[in-house]
Amino acid sequence: MRLLVFATVFTLVMALMNRYVYTRFFKVIHFDVVKASYYGLLFLFLLEILFVLEATTHFLPGTPLLYYLLSLSVGVTVILFFLTLFYDLLHTGAKHIPFDTGRRRFIKIIFDVTMLILAFSYLLKGLIGGLKQPVLNHKRIDISNFPFKDFKIAQLSDVHVGRTIGFEFVRECVERINAEKPDMVVITGDLVDMKIDGVKDALLPLHDLESPFGTYFVLGNHEYFHGADSIVAHLRTLDIKPLLNENLIVGKDEKYFNLVGINDLISKRIGVMPYDLTASFEGIDKELATIVLAHQPKMANLLSHQNYDLMLSGHTHGGQIFPFGFLVMIDQPYLAGLYSINEKKQIFVSRGTGYWGPPVRVLAPSEISMLHIRSS
Repeated sequence: MRLLVFATVFTLVMALMNRYVYTRFFKVIHFDVVKASYYGLLFLFLLEILFVLEATTHFLPGTPLLYYLLSLSVGVTVILFFLTLFYDLLHTGAKHIPFDTGRRRFIKIIFDVTMLILAFSYLLKGLIGGLKQPVLNHKRIDISNFPFKDFKIAQLSDVHVGRTIGFEFVRECVERINAEKPDMVVITGDLVDMKIDGVKDALLPLHDLESPFGTYFVLGNHEYFHGADSIVAHLRTLDIKPLLNENLIVGKDEKYFNLVGINDLISKRIGVMPYDLTASFEGIDKELATIVLAHQPKMANLLSHQNYDLMLSGHTHGGQIFPFGFLVMIDQPYLAGLYSINEKKQIFVSRGTGYWGPPVRVLAPSEISMLHIRSS
């Protein structure tokens, strides 16, 4: 039932976006592209229908190229929608400027040419951004009562290993992380985007992650869509420690800091491995600094009564396609980067290492976060 609702809403949204692009951009611009744009947008919409059917039923052959093209159609429509919205606002405002007919026509031609160039540039930038390697995002974070001058945590988040992100991508991420010699690696959810049997081989390089204090994982919402239990069980075989509503003390010869892992917020709706804030902090050493791993930034709203120093999250993708981030912030209080929640608490939100859906990123590059944590 949940998949049916998702498919219906998604298809309706895509239909409305394509209709808006057609009626408010291609039918309005000076050039005669009405017929061509009609069939082009219709073709895009058919690809989007196939995309949502494939995403919910997996009825098509599992070829990466086919899935790439289907998901790309969604990105093209989203980009065209935002451009049309921008065009519509400017075009509506320009109608009120007092110009004579001839001059108004000339200005409109120049404006429409500019918008077509902008549309092409926007699409090209998004495609290039989606294919680029994740940047290494080095960030210094000061925590009071922290026992290290520079404790380096490598954070992967929202890798979405699945149809188009596979073994080579994961292997390159592991090699780049190991080259940085982190003290610890954390994976803050949405690691996979398929059932575990379909991505076991792609995840193999994670076994080669090297750090003195190990690799830790918390569940994201997408793990719940594809079998959280089986995914967690397999990650244990790769020497990755899942933190499922639990905490531990990081340290070898002495206690250094608390590490807390909380199951994703969607767990309560699905009814599987639900998050438990009380269990997550049970028995914690209150004398030590505390770092929390939680997939969604808005988990911070539920932890206002808990004492911790830093939360590491993902989920937002930094908006992935500008200006979609403004819509993301309606649901999530923090979009990307480091924020102060109050005088004691901070949160760092990764833009994500991979992508979900369309292989497109605009002004929200993917990242491997290298967090340099030190005592303030």
